[in-house]
Amino acid sequence: MGRAFEYRKARKMKRWGNMARVFTRLGKEITMAAKTGADPETNPKLRLLIQNAKSENMPKENVERAIKRATEKDSKDYKDVVYEGYGPHGIAILVETATDNPTRTVANVRSYFNKYGGSLGTTGMLDFIFERKCSFRVEMKDGISLEDLELELIDFGVEEVFAEENNMMIFAEFTQFGPIQRFLEEKGLNILNFQFERIPNDTKQLTAEQQAEVEKLIEKIEEDEDVTNVFHNMVVE
Repeated sequence: MGRAFEYRKARKMKRWGNMARVFTRLGKEITMAAKTGADPETNPKLRLLIQNAKSENMPKENVERAIKRATEKDSKDYKDVVYEGYGPHGIAILVETATDNPTRTVANVRSYFNKYGGSLGTTGMLDFIFERKCSFRVEMKDGISLEDLELELIDFGVEEVFAEENNMMIFAEFTQFGPIQRFLEEKGLNILNFQFERIPNDTKQLTAEQQAEVEKLIEKIEEDEDVTNVFHNMVVE
């Protein structure tokens, strides 16, 4: 198995502990996607985000409310903003946010880094460490083998296909998200959810005490309601 498999194995048990936070994050993403079209039949990204919401047991009324917000005149204009820095012991940390007030968000994120022994850096400084990927979790289907599916997906730049809990995981270059989604849907495969991932190509091993210091910073960042994802290059034991 490759880096994507190992990365997935390390992260799959780490979930947002607060369901309200999950719904807030998904609601923002759905609203942002619905700005370009509120009909999931003609908006592929919105269609998949709704599927993500279902997989997280997000109530249907929450989804409908998030879509409706996109068409309201006074709806907030969320933007994707990425912040990059180093935590304690030289651990690279990349923070993805969806914010309607970047000034507030950057001030908050900087304060977390400063308080917990890190430092916020500049955009692009961690490009050499993290590779941006897309991933799909797809329901197993009779008559479809992982090997055959991987062969069919080679032309789409897919890097890894592997089984996980009776489902199929697919990792590919970020830019291939649209073509892969279309291929899977045309093949009649049920996409359970998708994610955009940042996979580190260089990881650091820390002691248990050092790891605990870094985790304090990461946990504080994740508590911020503007934060949607936090990626790092620490080996998690």
